[in-house]
Order: sequence, then C-alpha cells, then structure tokens
Amino acid sequence: MQTKVTNRIKTFPETKDAFSKKKHQVGILGGNFNPVHLAHLIIADQVGNSLGLEKVYLMPENLPPHIDEKKTIASKHRVNMLKLAIEDNPLLALETIELERQGKSYTLDTMKLLKEKHPDTDYYFIIGGDMVEYLPKWYQIDELLKLVQFVGVRRPEYSIETPYPIIWVDIASMDISSRQLRKKIAQGCSVRYLIPEKVVDYIQEEGLYLDEL
Repeated sequence: MQTKVTNRIKTFPETKDAFSKKKHQVGILGGNFNPVHLAHLIIADQVGNSLGLEKVYLMPENLPPHIDEKKTIASKHRVNMLKLAIEDNPLLALETIELERQGKSYTLDTMKLLKEKHPDTDYYFIIGGDMVEYLPKWYQIDELLKLVQFVGVRRPEYSIETPYPIIWVDIASMDISSRQLRKKIAQGCSVRYLIPEKVVDYIQEEGLYLDEL
C-alpha cells in the first residue's frame, strides 16, 4: 500500500504562503448504491484514512454507461439511503453531480465538471480491484488520467498488473453485492449487519425491493 507523504518546510514567508494554497485532496467512490451496504462504507472509510484524504464523496450514478443498463430505483431513495448511511461519519460525504446532470454517467464528463467547480482540489477516484482490468475500455481513459489519481482496492483473486498509475490499498475482503441484498430483501431474509440499520429501516418503511426477482 502506498501512502502520501507531505513535507512541511517552515522557512520564509513565501514558503508559508505556498503551503497555505496546497490543494485539497478528496476521494470519490462512484456506484449505483442500490442499496448502499457496509462494503461500500468500509472501502470509502479505509481508503480515506489510509491516504489521509480530507473527504471521501460517495457519488451515485444516474445512468451507468454500459450497454446492459442496470435497473435501479428512483434516485431520491438512493440519496436518502446514502445520507442515512454516512451521517455519523464526518469523513464521508455525498456528491450528487451525476444525478443533477442527468443522462449517461461518463466519469470523464463528471470529473471535468468537478475540476471546473473545484480547481483547488485533487481527486482520488476509488475503484475495486476487479475494475482495474477494464480501465482500457473506459471512455477516453487517457484524458481521465489527467484529472484523477486512481486508487485500487486490492482483491486477492485479481491481478494488480496494469499499465496505468494506480495507488493500491489493502482492505479486508467482503463479498457483498447490492444485487444479492435486494434478492434477500425480496425473499424476506435478514440483511442485518450487511446494510446499516438506519438504511434497513428506511427500506422497510418505503417497501423497497419487494418485487426483486
């Protein structure tokens, strides 16, 4: 695992001024979050703490840019569940730019907008180890690499060999997927300890995922 080292040099006034203008460093964890579960939260929290980031934003996508589009519930429910899931962790925050923009959620377009809004920020884009091998297929990946630093969450069954610059972080493996959880809910099975308790309560109150196949 690589970590970030900042050298603080206190000498002349101009050095202090330069240091005061140091860029913010924040993480981005994108996904459908349908629903958000503990693996999402652990990844965001562990990466943020390992790299010393100021914030890690969980960013729900509007429409994933895949040929086989994922079916999802209304964005308001995904946003409400994310708010409940992160409200007790000051490191984590919510970024809704892709929902506000509508249309396909191409990461390059999103990061261009974020960099325009926050030119004083360096972004660390978090992806699972299983996604690293797909980076060559990402939309205009070479342009995207100019805007973000990718952070890969290492998974033992996937190779870390890649031509792209990746910061690798080791996190305890958790085999949890939103799809599995939706099926469990539809079948009336318990999802306790897999989804935050407040999110479970929200799902039950709103009657979500009861018709999941």
